[in-house]
Amino acid sequence: MGVMTFAAAQLLRVLPRNAISRAMGALCEAQVPAPLMRGIVKAYSRAYHVNEAEACPSGLPYTSFDAFFTRKLREGARPIDGDDYTLVSPADGRIVDAGRSDMAGTIQVKGKPYTLEELVGDASWARELSGGGFTVVYLSPRDYHRVHVPVAGKVVRVRGVEGDRYPVNSIGEQHVPGLFVKNRRVVIEVHSPQFGRVAVVMVGAMIVGRMSVVGIDQPDVQGEHFPSPPMEIHRGDELGKFHLGSTVVLLLPPDRFDRWVREPGDVNYGQAIAVAKRRPGNGSAS
Repeated sequence: MGVMTFAAAQLLRVLPRNAISRAMGALCEAQVPAPLMRGIVKAYSRAYHVNEAEACPSGLPYTSFDAFFTRKLREGARPIDGDDYTLVSPADGRIVDAGRSDMAGTIQVKGKPYTLEELVGDASWARELSGGGFTVVYLSPRDYHRVHVPVAGKVVRVRGVEGDRYPVNSIGEQHVPGLFVKNRRVVIEVHSPQFGRVAVVMVGAMIVGRMSVVGIDQPDVQGEHFPSPPMEIHRGDELGKFHLGSTVVLLLPPDRFDRWVREPGDVNYGQAIAVAKRRPGNGSAS
């Protein structure tokens, strides 16, 4: 298996990954007759064990594979844990790593180092985040692919960072150094009264056609945006979508982050994964 994954990694290096991703994105957004689309959805759901019963019925019938992939969930399908001192998962998926960055601004994900400056593209902000918390949530093909607000506050900046589109899977993790900072990503800056200046990083992957963000009038976020006024958000609100793929990285400053409260493993959006330090007079953090 090691030889096979190494060979697959070498093949990925020479493939036109961005061109393939754009082509697949266009194909997934193509309009498909309802009977054919129902067959595609049934086959995909069987193959990847998708829970179709959770989907919001108002989105039916799906008009394209993208419409199915970015489907809404039924109202109330994901309760939101805790209060505003509770950080919740931004997505359905699997927590693959969580911990603290070192004071030099480096995190370790699956044993691989990443610098905060490369992830967020802002040296000053990276220094503020150094020593704080980080977690990585991976979305598999079976998962619901909308991204939700992990902390209450305001969105003050959204940046589309150009990059490659390596697959974010075991092959990419093992054989592509700096995978998350090489891939295209969208960095969302949230100012939270409880957690401080938080980064929500949506990381693209191979076959990820687009990443869109609520309030940004672009089907695929490009460049830098400063919502005016800053966009007020509440935990569990919809924040964006992956149009296929991939991974969300959360970065928290050290001064208000207390601890992670969920071990790596499967998670749904809205479930508690961290807590902030309580200020005097606001009770305990538990």
